[in-house]
Formats: sequence, C-alpha cells, structure tokens
Amino acid sequence: MLTRRPPLRVIIGYLMIPLALYIFAVFIPLMTAAFYSLFEWKGGPNKTFIGVANYVTLIKDKVFWLSFSHNLYLILLCVIGQVGIAFVFVMMINTRSVKLKSIHRTFGFFPSTIAAVYVGFIWTMIYDSRRGVLNWLLALIGRDDLKQVWLNNSDLVMTLVSIPLIWQYIGYYMLILLSATSSIDKEIFESAELDGANAVQRSIHIVLPMIKSTIIVCLVLCVSGNMKVFDNIFVMTSGGPGNDSMVMAMYGYKISFIQQNMGYGSAISVGIFVLGLLVIGAMQLFSNKFSKD
Repeated sequence: MLTRRPPLRVIIGYLMIPLALYIFAVFIPLMTAAFYSLFEWKGGPNKTFIGVANYVTLIKDKVFWLSFSHNLYLILLCVIGQVGIAFVFVMMINTRSVKLKSIHRTFGFFPSTIAAVYVGFIWTMIYDSRRGVLNWLLALIGRDDLKQVWLNNSDLVMTLVSIPLIWQYIGYYMLILLSATSSIDKEIFESAELDGANAVQRSIHIVLPMIKSTIIVCLVLCVSGNMKVFDNIFVMTSGGPGNDSMVMAMYGYKISFIQQNMGYGSAISVGIFVLGLLVIGAMQLFSNKFSKD
C-alpha cells in the first residue's frame, strides 16, 4: 500500500520545532546574558549602561583566571581518570577470564546515575576529619600522623574534588567504549593472540586504532563537561579554602547571587561560554590531527 506524503507545512513544522527549541534554550539566554553584561546591574529594576567595562574588569580579574586554570586542571585529571581508567576497565572486562560481564557493566554505570549533589555529599563524608572513612582507615593502619582536615588542604583540594568526578563517570565512558569494542571482529583478537601479542599490545595496536573516533567523542564530552562543573564543588568546598578550589561556574554563581552583581555575573557567564568554545575548539583540532595520524 502506498503511503501518502505529508503536507509541506507538516514537514516544515517538524524541522522548525527543534530549531525553535534550540533558539529558546540556548540562543536567547546567551543573548540575554550578553545584553545584561553591558550594564551595572544589582538585580533590581534599575540598570546603568557601562558598555564593555565589565569585560575590562573580567580580563583583569585574577580570581576568574585562577578559576579557569582550575577547570583546566580538572580536565587534565578527568581525561586521564575518566576516559583512561574506563579504557583499562573495558580491556579487563573483555578478557576471557572475566565472567558475568553484564553485572560489571551495570555496577560500573551505577555511579553516573546518582545526582552530582549526592556524590558531593558522599565524598564530603569520606573526607570528613572526625567521622570520615579516610581518616578512619589511616587510624586503622596506625598512620594517625597522616590524618588531617582534607578539604582545607590548599595543595590537595583540587585533586580531592576531582576524585568524585572521576569515580562518578568512569562507568559512563566505560559503556561508550564497550559499545565501540563490541563491534570489533573477534577473529582479529584471536589472530593477534596466535601471533604472540599480549593484552597490552592488543589494546594499543588493535583496539585503540579501531575505536579512535569513539575515544575522540569521549574526550570532547569529558572536556565540555568539566568546563561547566559546579555541583560537587558547591557541596564539598564552595570554592574554598579561599579560592583554592574555585571553578568558573562557582565564581559566576558567587558574583551573581551571593554578591548580587548580576551585570558582572553575566559577563562572567559570557566569558565561560567563550573560553569553553576555545578549549573545545582546540580539543577538536587536536582530535582531527590525532584521527589523521
């Protein structure tokens, strides 16, 4: 039976709905933030036009650039921790000696289903100086000298807040990489095994080149996600001690809603958007070069 082609207005309607949603959800808020960034605005009905003065202040703002460096540090740790460890786990799960692979996938993915706020609370309790699991374990093995108020350690705090992020999303990237490796013909692995290639050699010389595009997708997702990280930082440290764990989204929140400086907060949000595009663009250039090699 022949199917009747839908009217042209219906086709145009279906095409316009996603575009309209994108404009409403992304373009309009961005333009609104760009508009308010040109004003000195404390959130009330009165606004004073000051042009690009907020952006001049932003360029000279040391806390903002410190926050940006913290985001870059998080990206570095999470690329290694989330994607790197996920790849190692995928290689381990794909070995013949591992049984009940579906259970490993389920439990590996479970942390990524937990809200980031709850993850922050969980790890805050682990790091707690009086009742935390970490100090309890140190006392259990007789290393009371290493016990401390972990989240007040300026030298370690950025690494400590990155561990929950790594823990939460290893399973997420593991599932993506597992779906990619499942498409590789098993005969390739059997041939390599007969030729004497060990597990590490098979991972580097066979799996990596064949799932290169999927790894690039994981890296871009990891970079974009950690450029806007906020929830667990807010719960665990609120950017402290001082500004030692401040990230850009946390800084924008404090300026906008704690200090009630909506105009400058809008400029910060535009700055985050621009820097995010630059970092993701640099990542894409690196990925394209990597995919051609």
